[in-house]
Parts: sequence; structure tokens; C-alpha cells
Amino acid sequence: MRNLLSLIFLVMLSVSAAAVGVDEKRLDDPTQEARAQEIMKQIRCLVCQNQSIVDSDAALARDLRIIVRERIIAGDNDEQILGYMTSRYGDWVLLKPPFDGATIVLWLSPLLLLMVGFYVIYRNQKLRKSNVSSEPLTSEEKQRLEQLLNNEGRK
Repeated sequence: MRNLLSLIFLVMLSVSAAAVGVDEKRLDDPTQEARAQEIMKQIRCLVCQNQSIVDSDAALARDLRIIVRERIIAGDNDEQILGYMTSRYGDWVLLKPPFDGATIVLWLSPLLLLMVGFYVIYRNQKLRKSNVSSEPLTSEEKQRLEQLLNNEGRK
């Protein structure tokens, strides 16, 4: 019973992942509509922030989808449409912002964090090796070790 409920839950989750925002007015030409969908996948919903406008049900995302379709009907190419959106909303509207001076921290921060992580691991390993003594045991230490091992073996 538990497995069946888990399976039903997983199926329901997977169905919701394929959901796409449906608009009343779609483009008549299927190739233009497919192109519009591809462009919309590159534009961030300004309300949801981590969803494309294709995946969002927000009113602003619906308005942005309408604008994309209007620009396609007007004859704009993909770069012109994305340029139009960034001129109105800034680079933030793009899910993949351009690599420039304003976004350099955004692009390089994962690399910087990775380097800091490797440095911390390297430093900890080096400190651990320096704390380990490689001197041989003295005779007193050997006797104490043997006593402890003999006492442990008797229990």
C-alpha cells in the first residue's frame, strides 16, 4: 500500500513538471509559436525569479509572453526580442545573463567558492600531517602500549 501511494505521488509530481503556461492567444503558425516558446524559456519571470515565463502563471509573465509574440509578429529576430526585453527590464530578465563587467561576480563566484573549498581542504590536510608525530616510541611508551593491549585482550 505504501509503495502504491509513493508511486501515485511520484506520478503526480512528474505530471506537474511538464506543465506549461497556457495563453488564450497563441500564434497561428506552429513554427513561430515554437520559436516564441524557445525565446520565452530564456526570459525570467520577474515575479517568480527562478522560473522562465513559460513555466510561470504570474500575470506579469503572461504579459511578457504576449510581448514576445507581438515582437515575433512584428518581424523581430531572437536577438532583437531579447534586446528589447533587456532594454526594458535589464539583464536580470535573462535566465542566462551575459558575461560582462556587471555580471562578472555572478559568473566567477562558483569558481571562486570552489577554489576556496580546495584551499581549505588542502590546508586541513597539511595541518593534520604536521600534527602527527613520526618519532619512534620510547621504551616506556612501548611497555605502556603492551600493557593496554594485554588488558584489552583479557576482557
